[in-house]
Formats: sequence, structure tokens, C-alpha cells
Amino acid sequence: MDPVHKKLAANQFKQHTPSKAALIWTQLRPKQWSKNLLVFAALLFSIDRIEISKLALSTIGFVLFSLVSSTIYIINDFMDREADRVHPTKCHRPMASGLLSPALALTVGAVLLLFALPVSWLLNPLFTLLLALYILLNISYSLYLKHVVIVDLMIIASGFVLRAIAGGVVINVPLTPWFLLCTLLLSLFLAIGKRRHELILLHEGKSTQRKVLESYSVPLLDQLNTIVTTATIISYSLFTFTSGRTVQLMWTIPFVIYGIFRYLYLIHVCNKGGSPDRVLFEDKPILVTVVLYAISVVVILVTFET
Repeated sequence: MDPVHKKLAANQFKQHTPSKAALIWTQLRPKQWSKNLLVFAALLFSIDRIEISKLALSTIGFVLFSLVSSTIYIINDFMDREADRVHPTKCHRPMASGLLSPALALTVGAVLLLFALPVSWLLNPLFTLLLALYILLNISYSLYLKHVVIVDLMIIASGFVLRAIAGGVVINVPLTPWFLLCTLLLSLFLAIGKRRHELILLHEGKSTQRKVLESYSVPLLDQLNTIVTTATIISYSLFTFTSGRTVQLMWTIPFVIYGIFRYLYLIHVCNKGGSPDRVLFEDKPILVTVVLYAISVVVILVTFET
């Protein structure tokens, strides 16, 4: 290739290479911050007693949890970068593709932690402890627990429970055991659906093997989902009657049942479920159901408890 064509090729490659800022932003996985919206759950069920200060605290808690979760994504991608390079989709991740320096990514993660943890301590030291526990669980998951059958599902679900607890801690609102149980069961439901999707892709030869998948089978995961689905609906129904709030919350039960049934339909008929956050925003019936559920909770609490 002559010098002129080499220069043109180099310029073309440079134009198509994302900037470091864009790569770092991608590495933070902002699309997955939707999982941290669970921090607002305590605020939602306290809507009749809402204050601007509580809204501000919940928002700060959401931001801090998002920064910490992004740090976890950086650590996970750093440890898995070699395996990700041979994965059909994960090979495009910034570190796995070689476009983002691991040293730079880890530095960004360290800066985020050094900012998030002290700020969370100012909000509530217990909130900081919850973030630290979240970090510890996720690092343990990345190092070993993701290879332990059943335990891997429990760790994934515990992350959502910690988000819910943190949301209550940051605005000083107690959460009922039934609410936390509902959160745990719903999180297990999503985690099981994710594993099932991965297992189906593996059987179709469309995905590289995750070690823990050797311990699962589709019938087992379907049985687990049946148990968790039943327990979730019963637990949420009991929550609406025993939460200490108005029993009119029972009118939100149909939204929960439909949302779960719709997700089961997507898992079993449409072969989706690999990315719950993507399903939430891409499947209009589920998105509408979530919005209607939130509106109904607000209307019921404001109408019957103010």
C-alpha cells in the first residue's frame, strides 16, 4: 500500500474509533442503571408523605448506587476480558476489544468509589455499609460464586434486595419484610429467566458456555420459575394487606400478575429474557404495565391515606 492510501486508511480508522470519553461512558454501562431505580421503591410507597428533601435524597442515592454499580462492571470486565474476547457479543466491550486501556478503566472505577463512598457516608453510614456489602458480594460473585449452582442466582437477587433496602435507609423509611421478600422473589424470577435464556442459546450454539450452565437444565429452571412465580404473587398479595398502608393497594395485584405472565410469555414463546432491563424498555406491554402500576400506587396512597 502506497503512503497516500496508508494515510487515508489510518484516517478512516481514526474516524471510526470512539474517543476515550465515549469508551469510558460505554464501559460504565449507563443502560443498566435502570436496575437502580429500585432505590425509589421506598419513596413510591411513601408518596403520601413525600417531601422535596426525600426526593432529593432518593435521587442522590440512585446516582451513588449507579456509580458503584458501574465500578463493579469495570472490575467484572477487567477480570473477564480474556474470556469476553471470544464471546460473540461481549467481544465488543471496550476492554475486551482492546480499545480501552484496563489501567485507565480501573482508575476511573477507583475515582468513582472514592467519590461515592464518602458522599454516601454523609447521607447515612448504614447506606455506605450497604454499598460496601454490594461491592463485596459482587466481587465474590465475579471471583467464584458465579460458578456455584443456585448460589449464583441468590447473589444476583440479593443485589436487588440491597437496592431496595438502601432506598429505604437513605430516606429513613422502614420497609416491611413482605416487601423485601417480594423484591427477592421477583429478582430470582428475573435471574432464573436470564439463566434459561443463556442455556437455550448455548444449546443452539449461539453462545459460549458459562461454566455454571453445566449444572442447570431447562426443566429445572422452569420448575424453579414455577415455584418463584407462585411465591411472588402470593407474597405481593399479602404485602398489600399487611404493609400497614391502605388495603386498596390490592387493586395493584392484577398489574403484578399480568407483568409476570407477560414476562413468562416472552421467555417461553419469544425466547427473550437474557437482558431484563432491555425487555423492560423494548416490550411496550411490560413498560405500560410498570407505568400504570406506579401511577395506581400513587393514586391509591394519595387518595386513601391523605
